[in-house]
Amino acid sequence: MKPIVAVIGRPNVGKSTLFNRITRSRSALVDDMPGVTRDRHYGEAIWNDAPFLVVDTGGYLIDDEDAFAGAIREQVMQAIAEADAVVMVMDGKNGISPYDRDLVTILRESHHRVFYVVNKIDGEKQEENLYDFYTLGIEKPYPVSGEHGYGVPDLLDDLVSSFPEAAAYPEEEDEVINVAVVGRPNAGKSSFINRITGQDRLVVSNVAGTTRDSVDTMVKRHGQQYRFIDTAGIRRKGKVKEKLEKFSVLKAIKSMDRCDVALILIDSSEGVTDQDVTVAGYAHEKGCGVIFVFNKWDLVPADEKNPKLFKERLDMGAKFLTFAPYTTISALTGQRVEKIFDQIHSVYEQYNTRFSTGEVNRIIDWATERTPPSLHKGKRLKFFYSTQVSTKPPTFVSFVNYPEAVHFSYRRFLLNQLREYTGLSEVPIKHLYREKSGRIEFGPKADENTNMRNKGHKDKESRNKEKKKKERKEQSKKKQLRDGRKA
Repeated sequence: MKPIVAVIGRPNVGKSTLFNRITRSRSALVDDMPGVTRDRHYGEAIWNDAPFLVVDTGGYLIDDEDAFAGAIREQVMQAIAEADAVVMVMDGKNGISPYDRDLVTILRESHHRVFYVVNKIDGEKQEENLYDFYTLGIEKPYPVSGEHGYGVPDLLDDLVSSFPEAAAYPEEEDEVINVAVVGRPNAGKSSFINRITGQDRLVVSNVAGTTRDSVDTMVKRHGQQYRFIDTAGIRRKGKVKEKLEKFSVLKAIKSMDRCDVALILIDSSEGVTDQDVTVAGYAHEKGCGVIFVFNKWDLVPADEKNPKLFKERLDMGAKFLTFAPYTTISALTGQRVEKIFDQIHSVYEQYNTRFSTGEVNRIIDWATERTPPSLHKGKRLKFFYSTQVSTKPPTFVSFVNYPEAVHFSYRRFLLNQLREYTGLSEVPIKHLYREKSGRIEFGPKADENTNMRNKGHKDKESRNKEKKKKERKEQSKKKQLRDGRKA
């Protein structure tokens, strides 16, 4: 496993900005408002050919004025416990805070490799602000600017040199299945991930919108690595007004770009809503595998516990995802939570399946012979051959003489035939059409034409010029003969 570096500090000192600078990304949300980060957010970084993991954490507070202060403190302490090195960030503009003293005391007792960083130092002239921080008993404070990069290379040089030898951290070559957990606010997404990890990995509360960032969590089951991506709740666009929530929703939707399977959590106690269908539409547009998870099943009245009825209501709105499997769970009690790994693995296997060109051709040939396509302007549509061009999702291409003439109903028929006879019954598949004339070109190739012209053979244009030149010579001779006879 790679070395882990925890970035900690009180609220609004620039931890997420420094995290983005070290990881060379914009994966952590940044805002002037304190308390944006609440969960532990992991990112990969590399410096001097040494890879390591960076953990962004929420702002550390002792008092409980913030409703999430206690949960955030626990997340910070967990990050410190699992880290190989800690980077404590302080504010070089506003000076020392009592929370800084508390954190320094905690780190002295719990960790031996700590790098104290004074952020918001944008140049040498501002380094005089460091003197106050020596009163904390710090031997070497690092002046840096997370926003502009000042001093960051010196910090990373010393940080990487403190790691053990690279051989102690072998590279993991296991295939990772990426799973995004998406849904409406307060559907139980964070509780679900906490249940499968067996720990309080994410901050959970009854307040809708607790999760703001997209947070990755690694889980291993039966020798298979899974990366679960917890996301912010996706509300209706008309209700999203704050800038921070807009960014959270955008990141939640974008997280489906890098997932193989999307778990769409639905609050069973509230039933299927239009927003659940909208979220399903986002997943369908991204082309990822989908599993509908009806959470809070323990809150559904006994006389209404009919999973098929819930799925029928969902299919009425999301007809484009009728093939997607579904399950009922309770993240609170753990009911059927572990069984979802079998479904994820089944969907991923289909999502990553590849078929030979011969198999695809046989399916398409059999389907077109049994049910021929309609004529196009009196001409028959010819399917020359078909093949699979990619996976994730499985994508097939058929080469025909008139691709634009294939009616949408016939396209749907062929798509259903592919789904039925390939066994891809639980994942989205794509069937594209490309033009192929079927004519055989007997003439020489372009480079051969060039060689032939170079050897003295003339193309059509040069032959026409030669012909006109001969005609002018003949006309000139005839004129001379006529003039000679008149003389």
